[in-house]
Amino acid sequence: MHYTYLGKSGLKVSRLCLGTMNFGWTTEEPEAFRIMDAALDAGINFFDTANQYALGRTEEIIGRWFKQGGGRRERTVLATKVYNDMHDDHDGPNREAGLSAYKIRRHLEGSLRRLQTDHIELYQMHHIDRNASWAELWNAFEIAAAQGKIGYVGSSNFAGWDIAVAQGEAKARGLLGLVSEQHKYNLLCRLPELEVLPASRSLGLGILPWSPLDGGLLAGAPSGGTARRSGDAERVERHRPQLEAFAELCGELGEREDVVALAWLLANPAVTAPVIGVRTLEQFERSLRAAELKLGEPALKRLDEIFPGPGGDAPRAYAW
Repeated sequence: MHYTYLGKSGLKVSRLCLGTMNFGWTTEEPEAFRIMDAALDAGINFFDTANQYALGRTEEIIGRWFKQGGGRRERTVLATKVYNDMHDDHDGPNREAGLSAYKIRRHLEGSLRRLQTDHIELYQMHHIDRNASWAELWNAFEIAAAQGKIGYVGSSNFAGWDIAVAQGEAKARGLLGLVSEQHKYNLLCRLPELEVLPASRSLGLGILPWSPLDGGLLAGAPSGGTARRSGDAERVERHRPQLEAFAELCGELGEREDVVALAWLLANPAVTAPVIGVRTLEQFERSLRAAELKLGEPALKRLDEIFPGPGGDAPRAYAW
């Protein structure tokens, strides 16, 4: 496994990040334990979760896995998120999705309790909340960091200008600011190349692509792959020419589609680590090949032809 720095921080993370969204939902606890053990054995030290996944059950599963000991917690760079409604009837009007100093404090305590740990390496805002000022948010994160409860702050699903504003406010306070942006990015979703990727790279954020296989469409969906969400059949038909051309190219390369899709992301210098949201140990083991595969220029050029992006970053992609 290869490692890199998380954005402009001094924290080293594996080039693949284990996504845990399926744990407690489509993946039962024993299988989740096997996947996490296999991840550490393979050298993956970066695990991503969120307080809302399975209404907190995902964090609880990870906490019970940590509780087994054996250096599991010490070897893991742990990331979780805050923003969504946790359906706590005692929260009153503040239970709604959003961000505030109140919510960050309460939800961080809840995550620490479920995860059975006293600190989280990367605490991420799951979405932007434009009703909360950056003065309020950075103050809340400063307090949490001073208490030793979080190490770094990240964002998720932010626009490029949200990242720029956040970093400007952090700089004015003398803070490190955001170190990562978790964003939907894959061969079928290249819009982030316009603003989010160049902004993140310029301002010191590492990109953590979520849905790197676009819900399974890039894992051989036309030939019975792993796409399984509602509406996937329609999406497969809409993208069938591209997906079939992709399958042909992967056949020529002698590699599986999911591996090539992940390797394409890893070839982008803005990307720190794709978040691989596996459901089974078998899926996890297949994904490991991506960390070793280096795509040559002919393959990268062909992928651009099959899945054309926006044409570069802004404003060059739409101006002169």
